[in-house]
Amino acid sequence: MVSSVGAVREQLRDRPLLVCDIDEVVLEFLGPFRRFLAASGLKLLPRSFRLHGNIVHINTGEPIPDDAVHPLIERFFEVQCDWQTPACDVAATLAALGEKADVVFLTAMPPRHHDLRRTLLNGFDLTFPMIATEEPKGPVVADLHRNRDLPLAFIDDIARNLASVGASVPQCLLVHLMADREFRALMPEPEAPVVCAEDWAGARLLVTNHFWADASH
Repeated sequence: MVSSVGAVREQLRDRPLLVCDIDEVVLEFLGPFRRFLAASGLKLLPRSFRLHGNIVHINTGEPIPDDAVHPLIERFFEVQCDWQTPACDVAATLAALGEKADVVFLTAMPPRHHDLRRTLLNGFDLTFPMIATEEPKGPVVADLHRNRDLPLAFIDDIARNLASVGASVPQCLLVHLMADREFRALMPEPEAPVVCAEDWAGARLLVTNHFWADASH
């Protein structure tokens, strides 16, 4: 069953809230996507921070048409349970943070894939509430948090999502985290107030300091 913002909000308790993107943050995306492409005779080249124009036929090196990229991603989401794996240290880190904070997954994907993604996450003991939406993330996070006087943090790998949340909820800690180091090196450096984490250990430190800087933990 697809979880609405309202339904997830009702589950929140009187404690800090951490909202996490999923692809390239909680789950590896680019590595599994490369393996998925290879099974179809395709390859993703790390030439720029985008998929369009960089997916090529292995035998010829010719890029696939731009209008063929989205159907490939859709197909990948349909079989994600066969390919995607958790990012390093994510399960233990979120379990530790989840002892004192609420954790919510916010994934940018068509809601029709919600149940498959939910099954995949549950299989890795990543059972936190999840919202799947194609809407801008800023208004979603604002609607989720409302005007609660509690710390809020958001982790994502895409600059526009971090900017969207920052515009909608200025008090939110914005953390950039991306599992794939090769493609992360191709993206522009995020602008302040976004802070970067190299891995989940770094993200945990940033979130912990934001949530509980004035308390012993």
